[in-house]
Amino acid sequence: MAIKVKTGSESTILSVGAYRPSRLVPNSEIVDLIDSSDEWIVQRTGIESRRFASADESVVDMAIGAAEQALTRAKLTIKDIDTVVVATITYPHQAPSAATAVIQRMGNPTAAALDISAACAGFCYGVAMAHDMVRAGSATKVLVIGVEKISDFTDPTDRATAFIFADGAGAVVIGESTEPGIGPVEWGSDSENRDAILMNPSWIDVRNTETQLTKADVKWPNITQEGQKVFRWAVFSMSKAALKALDSAGLSVNEIDAFIPHQANVRIIETMAKEMKLPESVVIADDIRTNGNTSAASIPLAMDALLAKHPELHGKIALLIGYGAGLVYAGQVVKLPPKP
Repeated sequence: MAIKVKTGSESTILSVGAYRPSRLVPNSEIVDLIDSSDEWIVQRTGIESRRFASADESVVDMAIGAAEQALTRAKLTIKDIDTVVVATITYPHQAPSAATAVIQRMGNPTAAALDISAACAGFCYGVAMAHDMVRAGSATKVLVIGVEKISDFTDPTDRATAFIFADGAGAVVIGESTEPGIGPVEWGSDSENRDAILMNPSWIDVRNTETQLTKADVKWPNITQEGQKVFRWAVFSMSKAALKALDSAGLSVNEIDAFIPHQANVRIIETMAKEMKLPESVVIADDIRTNGNTSAASIPLAMDALLAKHPELHGKIALLIGYGAGLVYAGQVVKLPPKP
């Protein structure tokens, strides 16, 4: 007797939603603590400002804000969703997951729910998983959320990271389609260099507050990174991975309309575009200039901003590529959602 296997259909992105905290933080608020300048930050990263969530604004709050907008634009409710995937590295609870908090608060407490810890690549990991779920028939509509409150885990005196990271959330609804709307994922890692981006110390190190946190050499977990190592890896390895994702989808750089990479650094984005020989007709997302690096939230936030600025791109073809701590990466070609 054979095992019965469910089969689904093709998948596509039905909508995108975003949540940006109201507090806009210009470089002038950052520079004094790190002995830097606005000019230096803009020259090195392209970042002019970023957004920080308020003290009472949580990862789950922001995730729900983005999810509600995505659902509204798709003309759906949370009851229509069978699976919720949340990509984040800043949900401050080891368990239960942020995804279960989202479905409980939004009113669909029995949906499948899980978190992904793939840092800045987490959203593209989630898109790949949702695509496979829909095609396999194990889900019909999946809500993928990328959300971070990195301000909770950033040392404001660290010259390497204090000006880079920011807070926010982005979400997409992925559902069934008669035509392919999401291409095969190109993903992998360079774990030999996984220490290039870290969040230290471990939770074990901070377990005993009285004996550990009072020691001068033990701090709250904050993110750190080796900027030059990450820059070189991102520019040269990720441009190749992005081109592989294009090839897997049967497309060339001349057949896409937009490039939406992880918003890590404008210099990285521009150098990747040159390495890939993207034609001038391809619109490149640069949300990092005003909203900083939001890790797992950066690609959906950049997608939302790009469509707001270029509404003619609704329904067009875009290449996504996310990469971050691990060092992990994932990318795919997608059809951008239609106009709401």
